Amino acid sequence: MDRIPIAKIGSCLFATIQVDMHDRLALALREDLGSELLRTQAKGVLLDITSLDTLDTFIARLLAGIGAMAQLLGARTVLVGMRPAVAMTLVELGLTLEGVQTALNVERGMALLEATR
Repeated sequence: MDRIPIAKIGSCLFATIQVDMHDRLALALREDLGSELLRTQAKGVLLDITSLDTLDTFIARLLAGIGAMAQLLGARTVLVGMRPAVAMTLVELGLTLEGVQTALNVERGMALLEATR
């Protein structure tokens, strides 16, 4: 099964989604991030979803779940690269990403994580 690579940059974990996100891949990402948070004791998680054209309710809820899990493990989560169509879908479905902050791009996301350490 494919996995989304996770890199440690400073005290943060960085994962960029470069493929179509399906349910099993999203579940594997959540599991991998949890393991890496415990192993590295990272203080932040940066998720780049620039390549995602669409986002369904399962994936949106899973991203919010990643934010909640990271928070319980002492890390903040920032989601970057959200396309306007994805944002509109979230609004239309009435979904919020509690526990997850957003930024326009990776640079701003890292600045947000670094500013609050």
